[in-house]
Amino acid sequence: MKHDLAPYLEFFRQIGADEVEHTEKTYLAHAASVYRDLKSWSCDEEVCLAGLFHSIYGTEVFKRFALPVERREDVRALIGARAEQLAYWNSAMCRLSFDKAVERGEEPYSIVDRMTGGEFTPTPAEFDDLCRIHLCDWLEQVPRSREWNYRREAYRLLSERLGGAAREAYERVYSAETDDLRAAAG
Repeated sequence: MKHDLAPYLEFFRQIGADEVEHTEKTYLAHAASVYRDLKSWSCDEEVCLAGLFHSIYGTEVFKRFALPVERREDVRALIGARAEQLAYWNSAMCRLSFDKAVERGEEPYSIVDRMTGGEFTPTPAEFDDLCRIHLCDWLEQVPRSREWNYRREAYRLLSERLGGAAREAYERVYSAETDDLRAAAG
């Protein structure tokens, strides 16, 4: 079933996030691509919507746009509680603590919330969904950013943890690095 993205895209326009630059495209175009990629991985709609809103509150790295967290209820009303929670966690997570949880590979998955200074502990299913969103976000943009070595081990571990479509996407995207390096060497 094809989902009508119009209300979500309109929300991005209303809050001024549609024309923000993001890795040689707009933030909205990037976010919509993450949504589509998660769909192609056969993720459920809640995960795909969380992917669409994956950095709505900004992240440690993406700071060009950040909806104030006081607007979380607006996002929750639009995409649902579970999707908003996943999007918030992806935005709020301290990546070092997330990477450590991935490396540890077992519960509890305690992650530092960079916005509050506290911690959050997703269930195993929530953690896997957060891993999917985070990996998909990076794989969508790394060919444009050409930051092939940024947290590479963490992304490899995510792909191995998730397997299937996520692992295939990781292999496909990172195989383009060779072509990129050849072109740079000229």
